[in-house]
Order: sequence, then C-alpha cells, then structure tokens
Amino acid sequence: FSGTSSALATTTTPNLELKYFGARGAAEPARILLALADAKYTDTRFEIEPGTMKAPDFLVAKESGELVMNLDRAPVLLVDGTSLGQSKAIERYLAKQLGFMGQSDLEYAQIDCIVEHCRDVKDAQRRKGFSAFHRDKTDEEKATARREWFDTDLPAWLEKIEKAVQLTSGKDGYAFGMENSYVDVAIFSLLKDCGDTDMEDTLKAAETCSLLLAIVERVATDANVSKWVETRPKSMF
Repeated sequence: FSGTSSALATTTTPNLELKYFGARGAAEPARILLALADAKYTDTRFEIEPGTMKAPDFLVAKESGELVMNLDRAPVLLVDGTSLGQSKAIERYLAKQLGFMGQSDLEYAQIDCIVEHCRDVKDAQRRKGFSAFHRDKTDEEKATARREWFDTDLPAWLEKIEKAVQLTSGKDGYAFGMENSYVDVAIFSLLKDCGDTDMEDTLKAAETCSLLLAIVERVATDANVSKWVETRPKSMF
C-alpha cells in the first residue's frame, strides 16, 4: 500500500491514519472533511491492480487483523492507534473533532439529520440499479433506469433537501448556520464529487436548488478542498 502524509497542516488533532483502497469511494467524504479543516493525517491506500480489481495489500491487512473493527472491510480510521470502522461513524467522529457538528446536541442532531437525507439519496440511486456494478439488468434497462433517476427521481429528492436546508442555513453557501458543517461536505460529495460520468446530470438535476448549488460552489472553491481535489491521486471511482 501507499501511505503518504497529507500536505494539510494546522488543525490540532490526534494522530490520524485513514486506511482505504486506492479510490475515492466510501472514504472520500472523510478526506474532504479533513481537507476542509486543513487537518494533518496519513492517507494509506490499498492500491488496486489495473484490470483485476484485486488489492493485494488489502488482503495482507485483512489477514493481519488490521481491519477487524470494520469486519475485515475498509475504510478504517486509526486514532492514536485505536481503530474505528464504518465510513459514517468515521465521518461523524471527524466532523465532531473538527468542529463541524454544531454547538449543542440539538444542532448535532439537525446536522446529522440532513446528512442522513443525503445518504438516503445515494441509497435510492444504488437501488435503481444502473451502475456498472449491477449485473442483473440489460444495458437498455440500465439506460432507462438512469434516465428515470436523473430526470425525475433525483430532482424530487433534491427539492426536498433544499427545503430542509433552507430551515437550517444562516447564510447563502452554508447548510447550517454561517459556518462550515458536516452537511456542507455531504452535499458537496452528493452533487459534485460523485464521479465524472454522473456529475453533469447530477448538477442538472439540482438546477432549481439554488441553495444546494451555492453550498457546492463554496466548498469546491475553498482553498484547502480545491487543493486536495486537484492533487489527490487519480482513481476510477
């Protein structure tokens, strides 16, 4: 695997090491949170062999017991050597530590609520079954499902999320109050960091959601996030 210290610098955090495949995937929202906070961490990647989808170093880590806390899966976050699994648990931990979960238990819950709405959208898209990873549909069936998703289903989801965020936003470009929050990263990940093949259609589906688009633009142009996106290792997904 490749383990490189992030160039991000100043936030005071424990010693962090994030272990995942050489891909954006389930670990990328955590990486974006760390970028937004300019936090230092070690980005350890189990590189995927071209054309095979095999990751030998992942198997080594699995066999050594490094991934037990996530049931022998990735990602895993090490916090001063203590292991944490489940991508959403990792994101919540980081968001709390980095100051992105509000100032009270109620604000924490409100932020978490909208993040879960974003996860509902991703789950609904997965169930639609048109990605390259789904083998139970013909290409024609996938094309039909994809059109339905981007033309009808996704715009309806996003309009609902827009209305919810209007209740929590204190300033244009911010999903919660007037400061960075976990929700900003969740919305950015949903609409902008979703993969090159879907990005154009995703943003088109959000064209009536001016607040969501303002949040995406602000996060995308944040100096630390834009630097990360420009310099992160290239990957298929």
